[in-house]
Amino acid sequence: MISVRFFQSEAGWHGFSAKGHAGFADHGEDIVCAAVSALTQTAVLGLTQVVGLECQIAVDEREGSLDCLLPGGLAGEHWQQAQLILEVLYTGLKATEKEYKRYVSVKEVPYREDESTTFRHQEGRRKY
Repeated sequence: MISVRFFQSEAGWHGFSAKGHAGFADHGEDIVCAAVSALTQTAVLGLTQVVGLECQIAVDEREGSLDCLLPGGLAGEHWQQAQLILEVLYTGLKATEKEYKRYVSVKEVPYREDESTTFRHQEGRRKY
């Protein structure tokens, strides 16, 4: 199962962590995995290349994970643009979860800087 956690505070979204393998079909033919991968990778591209943010990003292909946190101190137009991209990602993943509940789980979790940034320090991950 793919588990996606969205880090949220009263101010809004701070990022997400996607982990796992869907197990819907064989490797290379798994449409659920492809959908989640396309949505999360497109969101990262939107945040980094379109909005121009220097997000904290970590990838572990073996584990099947992609983690993305917005930079600290983000405000104004960049914050609003990041919120829109993350809201679109959340909406797309929730629709995927609704259709494929046995394979995708999407949850909102409280954002705590000390806990949410743990992925940056985990062994075996590389920066994006």
